Amino acid sequence: MTTKVFVDGQEGTTGLKIFEYLSARRDVEILRIDDARRKDVEERRRLINASDVTFLCLPDVASRESVSLVDADNHRTVMIDASTAFRTQDDWAYGLPELMPAQRERLRTAKRIAVPGCHASAFLLAMKPLVSSGLVSADFAAHAYSITGYSGGGKKMIADFEVGGNPKLMSPRPYALGLTHKHLPEMAVRSGLKRAPVFTPIVGNFLKGLAVTTYFSPEQLTRTAKPQDVQSLFAEYYANEPFVRVLPFNADSNLDDGFFDVQANNDTNRVDLFVFGNDERFVTVARLDNLGKGASGAAIQCMNLAIGADEDAGLIA
Repeated sequence: MTTKVFVDGQEGTTGLKIFEYLSARRDVEILRIDDARRKDVEERRRLINASDVTFLCLPDVASRESVSLVDADNHRTVMIDASTAFRTQDDWAYGLPELMPAQRERLRTAKRIAVPGCHASAFLLAMKPLVSSGLVSADFAAHAYSITGYSGGGKKMIADFEVGGNPKLMSPRPYALGLTHKHLPEMAVRSGLKRAPVFTPIVGNFLKGLAVTTYFSPEQLTRTAKPQDVQSLFAEYYANEPFVRVLPFNADSNLDDGFFDVQANNDTNRVDLFVFGNDERFVTVARLDNLGKGASGAAIQCMNLAIGADEDAGLIA
């Protein structure tokens, strides 16, 4: 039995990557819309309601419009949205199966799934175990930064970097310095923190790869703990997760001649978690492919759960 899948927003970076994943699947039938009719509401309505799964790879307003096109009597189609429109809504399942024990089961039965943001996924996978265990209070004032490849900026940013000739693009470029990045709401709501982190992303001159670093000092914790204890907590929390790998504390093997390789998880759906530091201060680092586990790979993982396929079908750990 094949699953009929429609991608609404097939020309965007996330949509194109989802097509790449789906094209290798024998258990999926792709419903395609003619380029000339991509903005035809009635044709989109037809394909959405003909599908078993529709991926929404659209801006927030357009995603909301697409959801409104689902027929009232259609209780079959699973809508998987990659925008920020629904990520903090309780009636949408948050598409991060590893977030907490009940999350995976909710995704198996959900008809509305919101795929996390790439920065948010990395931040949450490092923060949620600390909050859930009580080691970090819900009142914790988190400070974090992310370094990411330019593919996260979409087609225009990709074109700007790849055309070459602009020396400004050779150096890292911090952005969202008004401290209102669009992933902040989900970072707070889904972590259990009462407030969003102070967070600054940085785009670098490489296509893909992402790492979020969060800062801690022992006195910020609710009980006495060393960074090695944090690493052990991660290892226990994610012990049975196929796409999460917890690396040894402060190991030389975590680094490339002393430097951290942001791109080491590219072309996988894997997240690597690290703890670096000492008894006076430490950081957590979560690394992923921003186009994989940070976007399209996560969407496919959610689809696999929703249709009853193997969770890792078509994905590389």
